[in-house]
Amino acid sequence: MTLAEPDRERVTETLDREPTRPEAALFENLWSEHCAYRSSRPLLGAFESEGEQVVVGPGDDAAVVSLDEDTYVAFGIESHNHPSYVDPYDGAATGVGGIVRDIISMGAYPIGLADSLYVGDFADEHPRYLLEGIVEGIGDYGNSIGVPTIAGSTRFHQGYEGNPLVNVACVGLVDEQRLVTAEASAPGNKLVLVGNATGRDGLGGASFASEDLGEDAETEDRPAVQVGDPYTEKLLIEANEVLIDEGLIESARDLGAAGLGGASSELVAKGGLGADIDLEKVHLRETGMNATEILLAESQERMVYEVRPEHVSRVEAIADRFDLGISVIGETTDTGRYVCHFDGETVVDVPAVFVADGAPMNDLPTIDPEQPEPDLPEIDLREAMETVLASPNTASDEWVYRQYDHEVGARTAMRPGDDAGILAIREAETGLAITSGTEPTWTDTAPYEGAYATALENATNLAAKGASPLATVDCVNAGNPEKPDVYGEFAAIVDGLADGCSDLDVPVVGGNVSLYNDSNVGPIPPTPTLAMIGTTPDFDAPTLAVEGEGELVLLGAFTEQLGGAELLSQLGGADRFPELPENPSEVIEAIIEAASLERTTAVHDVSDGGLAVTLAEMAHEAGGVDATVPSAAALFSEAPGRVVVETTDREGLVDAVGDRIPVQSLGTTTTAGGLSVTVADEDETINYDAAQITEFRSTLETLG
Repeated sequence: MTLAEPDRERVTETLDREPTRPEAALFENLWSEHCAYRSSRPLLGAFESEGEQVVVGPGDDAAVVSLDEDTYVAFGIESHNHPSYVDPYDGAATGVGGIVRDIISMGAYPIGLADSLYVGDFADEHPRYLLEGIVEGIGDYGNSIGVPTIAGSTRFHQGYEGNPLVNVACVGLVDEQRLVTAEASAPGNKLVLVGNATGRDGLGGASFASEDLGEDAETEDRPAVQVGDPYTEKLLIEANEVLIDEGLIESARDLGAAGLGGASSELVAKGGLGADIDLEKVHLRETGMNATEILLAESQERMVYEVRPEHVSRVEAIADRFDLGISVIGETTDTGRYVCHFDGETVVDVPAVFVADGAPMNDLPTIDPEQPEPDLPEIDLREAMETVLASPNTASDEWVYRQYDHEVGARTAMRPGDDAGILAIREAETGLAITSGTEPTWTDTAPYEGAYATALENATNLAAKGASPLATVDCVNAGNPEKPDVYGEFAAIVDGLADGCSDLDVPVVGGNVSLYNDSNVGPIPPTPTLAMIGTTPDFDAPTLAVEGEGELVLLGAFTEQLGGAELLSQLGGADRFPELPENPSEVIEAIIEAASLERTTAVHDVSDGGLAVTLAEMAHEAGGVDATVPSAAALFSEAPGRVVVETTDREGLVDAVGDRIPVQSLGTTTTAGGLSVTVADEDETINYDAAQITEFRSTLETLG
């Protein structure tokens, strides 16, 4: 990939000369879709990002929201999609490293991760190979740096065969005194590079992430994939803590896409300043590197700090204490120009704001998506039940999350496997719940409605644990935006997310866009991953497992619309997406209150697989479920914004929430274990014991 001719003309006109080779490469990467959001930024204004709790919104390395006046949470999400196809282990591992550095660049200490993974058809060998490498990379990196992975999702769809998605979110703790931003503060301060030495790995990573994957990507694009070193990252995390504790940092940015050139130019441009950098000062891992390579290499575990001159020696001493490389590479200036020198020559001299934020936006044609007409298959109840329970999309994710350390840090109050993970934030005497994901079958069927439902589903996951949604970040993934039908789907999922979050009164405080997720097998399904956080009044929450001595209640309506349901993915057919509630914020408030009642003993949301999977997951050896539903369609519909509750006081539940959400009797729970479901209109009952349910849901156990 080279600098596009219209961009070259724009650069030449502004500079009044031809760009040097390093300048052209810098513009190519910083003006790529991955860095500049050229096709997406015109649409992202739909998101509402303000709120009393929002301290730092979109535009920095990570967002920051307040839990109380003394405790803040830094929160971000990133994608590492193309690298994870070329090299699943290193691609996924460095995705974790990158989002963690985004958090520490805000002065925060990382305390939790959530990963959402999307790969091709589970029946095919290559997607399973990719998933195994991705999970191993995430596990090895996260476990080594001591940050627990407490939430996430894994989804399989043939549309990801040639382009898997790895979306990773991270949360960290910070306070007002420790908060640092990526906005350079004053001229005359030093720019200090701390961390690993710079090598040639990851060259052109930003531009690589802004083009479709070709058939030879696994071999031809391997040099564009970074190589991670979690042990250096751990040292960098701890050194960053000391630097922040001692007040030595004026501003900071991690080195990710476009490497040093991206981080340092964006840092000074955001502060309305310039920079003067000597590229020969950068500590290197390889000899013979030229200016372009030093400027744009995406070697991992590196941070650039703005440091007052009188603090440089102390920063050097701390870096030496943690055995980290350090280079004083230049200083901030009041010229507004981004200048780099190498081998006695000025190789870059451009306006900082122009290179960092001057990319022209794309005005692309769209074709609006349409929902399918109903075409429903005949349903054999037992076959459908067992097929859906055994689907890799509804099967237990335990094979994935047991490879992650989710206890390190001693904050985990609810482990993976439930609707949301919960961390104990003792500093604020509150629980921090997090959930992450989307359902690609929903957005493949109805991009707008499916994305809206994604917002509602993530909020429901939190509410089921008694958590009030606080804020969300998005990772919006789509195919080649130059195709009008793909761009139409992309526009629809952005609008759906924006409207859903607005109606829920949940600010979208940051995010990431990943386009050109297209390969020789076609574009991916539009995939609007959300990571959402919420707060609980304490660290306890009802689990999804029934205790066995209560009534079973559905909060929400029975529905028979099957659009986007796993049932149709497995058996074929189509339908329109289920109708969405008119009052989603009231629905969430009602679920939160229901989950918080003293006589509520279990709560679980209804999503992938519908009531069939929800009831199966709530049943176990010691607690059984005996339920009746009106029809097979009602059993498998995935209409969002609903939960199943086990309660020992149904009347109290109705009194508390019945004016805001329908309360439907489903049956009872027992101490016999297992699952019994009666479908009323077919007058048929199916029964499974706990061992059978476990066997059906063990599909992913065939991996590794």
